Amino acid sequence: MKRLLVCASLFVAVAALSAQPAMQPGPPKAPPKSPPVTATATIAGKTITINYSSPGVKGRAGHIFTTDGLISHDPTYPVWRAGANEATALHTEADIVIGGLAVPKGDYSLFVDISDPDKWVLIVSKLTGKWGLKYDKTQDLGRVKMTMSKPLATVENLKYTITGLGGTTGKLTLEWENYSASVFIAVH
Repeated sequence: MKRLLVCASLFVAVAALSAQPAMQPGPPKAPPKSPPVTATATIAGKTITINYSSPGVKGRAGHIFTTDGLISHDPTYPVWRAGANEATALHTEADIVIGGLAVPKGDYSLFVDISDPDKWVLIVSKLTGKWGLKYDKTQDLGRVKMTMSKPLATVENLKYTITGLGGTTGKLTLEWENYSASVFIAVH
């Protein structure tokens, strides 16, 4: 009887294992061309987060922000999705002011008007969860001028930083290629 039980158990185990599909190791997946990145900071006890995809310059320095450059081929040009893939997403746990624009706590998309590559304008859109090339001006919460500077060296991958400056103030900075644009933030 014991042998019969052991044999039956082995039979069931073998049958179960052979019913499982064989795990075939496939080729390793290449990293995404524009990997997802999160920039976050806590200012005055409230978290501000930006989720974006970070494209690389990839030898195109000097050919990204020109009127005939890489971004000029986007259907929303001269409005740029300020990242790659899905629209760049801003989440704030508190009411904030970005460069003079009141932004209630919640979720938004960020775009940048690069009509003048040396004078960027940050656009805060109420439209969220869309692909980055879906821009609708009627959904703008507002626009603010950014302070422009040049990074010390070419910034290979697009990078957002949110920096707390003490108390209720901070700074949002966007850098890519040979451009750096920033705007002050205040938490209320």
